[in-house]
Formats: sequence, structure tokens, C-alpha cells
Amino acid sequence: MALIKNVGKAVLGLAVLIGSIGKFAPHLFFDLPFPFSVILWVTTGNSMPMYFMPDAWKEDEIDSWMKDGDLVVATGAKSGTTFMLYCTHQIRTKGTDLDDELFPDVSLATPWMDLKQSRTGSWAEQKDRYNDTVLSNGRKLKEYWDNPAFPFRIFKSHYAPPELPVRKKGGKKIKYLAMARNGLDVAASMTNFYSSHTDEFRKVWGGFPPDISGEDHAADEPPAAVKDMLPTGPMAEIYFGYVKKWWAFRNDPNVLYMHYADVRKDLKGHVSKIAKFLEVDLNQNELDVVTKRCGIEHMKSLPDKFGYKMPLNLDKGLWDSEKDTIVKTGAMVNTGEVGKGKAKFHPKVVEQWRKAEEDMLGDDPDLLNWARNGGKY
Repeated sequence: MALIKNVGKAVLGLAVLIGSIGKFAPHLFFDLPFPFSVILWVTTGNSMPMYFMPDAWKEDEIDSWMKDGDLVVATGAKSGTTFMLYCTHQIRTKGTDLDDELFPDVSLATPWMDLKQSRTGSWAEQKDRYNDTVLSNGRKLKEYWDNPAFPFRIFKSHYAPPELPVRKKGGKKIKYLAMARNGLDVAASMTNFYSSHTDEFRKVWGGFPPDISGEDHAADEPPAAVKDMLPTGPMAEIYFGYVKKWWAFRNDPNVLYMHYADVRKDLKGHVSKIAKFLEVDLNQNELDVVTKRCGIEHMKSLPDKFGYKMPLNLDKGLWDSEKDTIVKTGAMVNTGEVGKGKAKFHPKVVEQWRKAEEDMLGDDPDLLNWARNGGKY
């Protein structure tokens, strides 16, 4: 009896210790092997992915660093984010940055302000360093993302309202470009994306996202990345939450909500549409140049531009801020096919996803149809 009581006390003590770490120092979990690192992170109440943070976008904070006319490219995960960041940069320069001198890396020219760049990072800690950090070439980081040659700055986010204060009263006049994609196509892209991360990035975040390159994507059970995105998974909000939240804001004047399939079908038409939204006048020659530079083939010729650096990382011994990247070279610009998800997965997985879509989006048939296929809304 005494032994049982002592074991019970030990278990209780361990639970209290884990809970305290999860509340006050959850970054310590990342020294544990995967998946224990993530299990403890999630079970102690921390959100996924662990490197997302919405603090920069809070209503009482956003006006302290944003400017009138700034653009937030808040596309859904694996729904053309890098594509739109580079394309809107081409639009704001009217295709004149021919050698991409103003775009050395996507994270430098169009920074991801809701990315936690260190294990213990925070918006308060990173905010000033976006302005003060000097890179190895002697130039300030700010020269790339806040260059006076730009008519507006561009920032990346994967959030949606209410985390993004789209209807904030007063303050800076900010524009939001959002884009959704067929859910199965997102899931198919996500299975590749998990394995596209570098080992250096995984070391920072406790082995997440895991390398699942050995999984059989044709099996009748969903791959790990798909399981994570299903309604009961820890990353369901990344797709279903995103699509639903932006739908309610699709007609707001400072929002351009597009579907990936529509953009791929008519790139020139959408370059023109985005330029109009951003109040950039492109003549026919500029439109042709920008459209070509926004194309997948051109972007694939620039693999070193899309590795996503973390210049503000402070994790000594884990990350080299000058050379390390979040994803492997060339991993962020693929074929971007429309409809590849249905062909990639087993019919049982396709059916499971279809049911999930109906459960999560089916209360609005127009939204469900648009999320799957795009088109006018």
C-alpha cells in the first residue's frame, strides 16, 4: 500500500512538473525526441504549429509598426503563399527588379511577422530587431523589407480574422490578400511540405514537422499530414478554420479573397486584378513582364530566393542565421497542380476528406462549392 501511495505521489509530482514547464517554459520540451516533444507541448495547452504567434496583429499593437497602404499576404497554408509574396513584389516594382536585388530571400523582402524565429522568441523581442539587425553583407535587414523604393511594404501571415483586425476602426489603412485552395490539394502539398523542412529547422522545434517521405500516400489510411488537418487533428484550423473565417470578409473593400485554382487558370487576369486592388497602374508591357515573372517557371529558376531564412534566431548552436533556411532549396516552388490531391490519395482517404469538408463547411453550400472548385462568389 505504501509503495502504491509513493508511486501515486511521484506520478502526481511529475504531472505538476510537466504542467508547470508547459505553462512557464514550454521551449524545454523541444530538447526531447519527437514525438514526445510535440505531445507534451500540445497536452499542456500550447497551440500548433509551435512557431506561429499572432501578437504582431493585435488591435492595440498593429498601428505601432504598420503604415498606410501596407499589404498583408494572408494566404492559407500550402495555398500559394510564396507565389503571392513574390508576385506582389513584382507588382509593386512593376517588374523592374530584374536581378531580384531587392528580393534576396522571401523572408527578408516580405517578412513573416507571425513567425517565432527562436524557441523563446516573442513579438516584443523580435519587433525592434527587424529594424536594427545588420546582416553579414553590412546592410540592415530593414533595407530589404522597408526599402524607400517600395510604394508599400508586404508582410506574410497565415492567420485570418479575428487574429487579423481586418475591420479595425480607425488607424492605419491596411490591405489583406487572402487565398484558399482545394482542400485535397492542400493536403497533398502538405504531405510533401512536411518532408521539405531542413534538419536544422526541425532541431529548433523538437523534430517538427517530421520527415514523412517514407509514407505510402496511396494507402487507405490518411498520411500523417492529412490526419493533422482533419477536424480532430491539431492543425484543423489551418485549413477549415482559415477558409470559413475569410469567407465572411470576402466582400470587404480592403480584402481580396481569391481561389488558387482561379489564379492558376488565368494568371495575367489575376495579376491585373491584384494590381488594381493595390492601386498600381501597369501598362501592357509592364503587365506582360510581371505576369511572366510571377509564373512558376520563372520562380523555379530562382530556388535560392525561397528558402525562408530566420535572421532573428537566437538559438546558439542550433541555427546559423546567415546560411540556414526553413526549407530545402527549391522545395517551395513546385508544379502547383490543380486537382493533384484526388489523384494522389486512396479513394478511402478522398472519401474521408469529402465527409470532413461537408461536416465543417456544408452548412453553407456556396462556401463548400467555392472551397472545392473556386469560381465567382
